[in-house]
Amino acid sequence: MIPFSPPYITQEAIDSVVETLKSGWITTGPKTKKFEKELSAYNGNSATLCLNSATAGLEVMLQWFGVTEGDEVILPAYTYCATANVVMHMGATPVFVDVNAIDFNINVANVRNAITSKTKVIMPVDFAGYPCDYSELNALVNEVSVKALFVANGSNQNKLGRVMILSDAAHSIGAQYKGKRTGALTDVSVFSFHAVKNLTTAEGGAIALNFSAPFDNEEIYKELCIKTLHGQNKDALAKMQKGNWKYDIVEAGYKCNMTDLSAAIGLVELARYESEILPQRKRIFDRYTALLSKYEWAVIPKYISDDKLTSYHLYTLRIKGITEVQRDAIMQVIFDHDVFVNVHFIPVPMLSFYKKQGYNIGNYPITYSNFSTEISLPVFYALTDDNIETVVNAVIDGVNKVLNV
Repeated sequence: MIPFSPPYITQEAIDSVVETLKSGWITTGPKTKKFEKELSAYNGNSATLCLNSATAGLEVMLQWFGVTEGDEVILPAYTYCATANVVMHMGATPVFVDVNAIDFNINVANVRNAITSKTKVIMPVDFAGYPCDYSELNALVNEVSVKALFVANGSNQNKLGRVMILSDAAHSIGAQYKGKRTGALTDVSVFSFHAVKNLTTAEGGAIALNFSAPFDNEEIYKELCIKTLHGQNKDALAKMQKGNWKYDIVEAGYKCNMTDLSAAIGLVELARYESEILPQRKRIFDRYTALLSKYEWAVIPKYISDDKLTSYHLYTLRIKGITEVQRDAIMQVIFDHDVFVNVHFIPVPMLSFYKKQGYNIGNYPITYSNFSTEISLPVFYALTDDNIETVVNAVIDGVNKVLNV
């Protein structure tokens, strides 16, 4: 059996967790703070706040920016539900737009057409770890005509004076765009460290702050520390200082801090990320590409260009010209070979909750076309060349049986 994406936990990570358990400090503390600083140094952004999930990070930033009922947030139709759910939690309206056919990422021209006086945030998604067109997006929100449409509500919106770009970078830690890593590409980016991500903390996420002046990212970091711990003005580490027990609640905040147990894993994973994890994932991508490129029916995913370099998170193979039903049948043949594949993702407008809100996948033809032909192949640290050949042979068998080629 070849699984889809099992985590690879080293003995060093296990030892780090054990050491943390024995230290007497297992919640947010010195390990989490160290992880935050090392993430900022790696990504090149100003400040980083670690949390218990990327979803929490997205929601916290929407709340911080004052997004509320009547506001609109633009996002790709092709994403995981979390990107849209957090908008719904704010009482705001998700405005889906179609994506690029080649790289699955949000189409900038479609974003432009979707901007209204109600637009507060654009949430691009670095699909499969491949960065979006950030130069174009950053330029778009700074155009005079687009800024003139923006109706500010609250201090942070007034201070920014334009639509905020909140990047859903759940897939893309380590990816690069024009020589900069994700996290330093736009106003703010949010990473995921979920169990199936390239860099895992079992569960976890991080907000990478990268606002320009007049914002002070360190001050925003301090504000978010309070917001993500019930609105409490002192965390547990500060309260443990002699005579410093007294605290106050200054807002009705969230509870989504990262623990030192999670950070202990993250620190080890980050230390080996560039030297071990990314090269291994690149090897797997390149091997799949070498084996599949000879077949006319194989649409190889875009994962490198002159400006962009992926984080090698998902290998999103497409089968040319097939229907959704045929795709599912091909996947069943692959499963019969004891090879586990997946689809990323069922587009949000196709999900029951969002269909009931009136969204229709027919309005996003490229999204549906990409979805109906896509199969995500296994990519994980321990995947061997023999495993890769087994996967590819299973895919070939599936295509041959279903399409009679």
